[in-house]
Amino acid sequence: MMQRPSLLWSSILLYPSHTALCTFRRLTLPLGPQLVCDAAASSSLQFSLTRLRNYRHAIPPLHSTGTRETVETTKTGTEFVEVGYLSSAHGLHGEICVKPSTDFPELRFSKPGRRWLKQLVSGKETIQEVQLVEGRGHPGQKSWILKFEGVDVVDQAKQLVGSMLLVRKEDRPQLEEGEFYTRDLVGMRVMLKETGEPLGTVVNVFNYGASDILRVMLDSSVDKPEKNLKSTPRETDISGRLVWVPFVEAIVPDVDMIRRELQITPPKGLLELNFRSDDRSKKERRQIEWKERKRSQRRLIAAKKKLSEMEQQHVFHGFRFGEKMQRSLLADQIVGVNSKLLQQALKSVTMSTERLTDTEIFSATKTKLVSNTIKISKDFLTTYSSEKESAVNFNYKEKGISLMSKGKVASILFVQDIERWRCSELDHVDSDCVDSSSFSVLQSLLSDNQRFVKVEDHVSMPLILLCPSDKVQSLEKLLSDNDYFAFDSEKVWVLEEEKLPVISSSPEEQNKHKILMKSPWEILQSPVGSGGVISLLATQNILENLTEIGVQYVEICSTSQEYASGSPMLLGLANSCEADVGIQIVEDAKDLEENLRTVFSMNFMKKLTNHVEKLQFYAVPKSSSYVEMVDKEWIDVTPSSTNSFELRCSIYSALNACSLDKMCVMEVTE
Repeated sequence: MMQRPSLLWSSILLYPSHTALCTFRRLTLPLGPQLVCDAAASSSLQFSLTRLRNYRHAIPPLHSTGTRETVETTKTGTEFVEVGYLSSAHGLHGEICVKPSTDFPELRFSKPGRRWLKQLVSGKETIQEVQLVEGRGHPGQKSWILKFEGVDVVDQAKQLVGSMLLVRKEDRPQLEEGEFYTRDLVGMRVMLKETGEPLGTVVNVFNYGASDILRVMLDSSVDKPEKNLKSTPRETDISGRLVWVPFVEAIVPDVDMIRRELQITPPKGLLELNFRSDDRSKKERRQIEWKERKRSQRRLIAAKKKLSEMEQQHVFHGFRFGEKMQRSLLADQIVGVNSKLLQQALKSVTMSTERLTDTEIFSATKTKLVSNTIKISKDFLTTYSSEKESAVNFNYKEKGISLMSKGKVASILFVQDIERWRCSELDHVDSDCVDSSSFSVLQSLLSDNQRFVKVEDHVSMPLILLCPSDKVQSLEKLLSDNDYFAFDSEKVWVLEEEKLPVISSSPEEQNKHKILMKSPWEILQSPVGSGGVISLLATQNILENLTEIGVQYVEICSTSQEYASGSPMLLGLANSCEADVGIQIVEDAKDLEENLRTVFSMNFMKKLTNHVEKLQFYAVPKSSSYVEMVDKEWIDVTPSSTNSFELRCSIYSALNACSLDKMCVMEVTE
């Protein structure tokens, strides 16, 4: 249903986290949107750093707690705030449905007390006081059901349909430090922090779930990019002068309410992105948009068919509830599921849920099965100066350096620190902590000639960085701010790590694992691990690009890897032995994933991408809260014990596809 417009749109609904024993309760949709916003003088917001996929998480301290409520002033001077629209009668006992225009629904609709109704009577607006008796959320709908004193039958409720529900302005929640009202932001001047140059004026503020976005009208003195100078005058005057600026701390670090100024540090290309880059007519653009919608529909139909074949039709229930944005989110989630990889993972889990230990994986290296094995001391690996090491090892190192300097090697780095693996058995990991430590390690690694590749060789070496989806933007900014650490920006890829749905582990149905839903419109997912790089390289067409520029080897390692300087030597060893796979093993490592270092030939990597079935998955038992539909209503389930599996895959499982005579191992000893 339509609702009254406001200066800041409401975000997708939140579901609170649960830690209690297993409970089943009726969901109250919604329970506090991710972001709250007041229109006019009552609209508040603050820096939003979360991404769309995190909307179910609790609101961090830096998030705003304002409301999307419009201010009304009566002739007596009393100011009211619009908090909802009475949309329809409910039931037979005088209850009425209200569509919220506030992000404090529990405060506004469940707490009894005085409220006011604004109605249009004989062409004139009237405001009358009413007494709220009780209110409750409407399951599956973005609305609330209210009961007013004196309204006891359906006919009385119908007379109130179309009214606006009001509260007094002085009853608004107090803002905390770092929060701002939307109306205060509108009209503020926007300046470039680096140069102090005026850019424009904020004319509106919107929320699109991931973050708040400022609509900025550029000053006439601001030049358009040269590539757009051919735009028509109409495009220049209307669409060319308005730009979008994400209201996040990384881009808008300073808000001066006294001087009425915003200082921004836009990433390279952000402002240019807002300008139209082609001269096609409106009709041509609409035709292209129509074709893209058709392609999206076909992809969704194909993805739904694959999930149906896996008996996962329950994932589609969310299409019958919520708003357009939420249903679009579900469609994106469904299309984003790697069904081929999921089928392989389910097959592996059905056969066995045990993970092979590192000892089992590399038992061949402790026997006579792998002949191409060398041992290197830690001292030599870090200094290359030990007299105990043979000259052959120096030759391996020089050969590896030569391959890197000629652009024959592409490096793939997993930008998540070892905290994720150390905490893999815990229910919660502090993502902010992992983020900061990972980026710090990455920055140190890319700037260190001794631990990684010499800076002078960066320009010739392709670099692929894998990270969590909500860290992609931050990582791209880190690269941009540091001029890509001397790497060629055309040869740098930042990719989201591969993820798969979390599945149920019901003992009653051992061979039937159901995909768990984080919300009616979001699939509960978890990272696959290092083995996910195989499918990523296949789906992103990166291998074809690497082949075209002459890459012969791909090295895969984690940013937490202590002995990153072993890379040239391992490459040289693999090249000398004509091996398809090279592995570095650290003698006292507790987990090979913490010290991930492997080298693959391009030919073998292409073979792996065409034979995903060679990968072996294992299941990690987890305790996961989720939602499911029972009797046409959404139920929130909080378990008291493990009830699910996260599907993991190690890159080392690819060894199953490699013969032992085409494998080499470098052991790092004390």
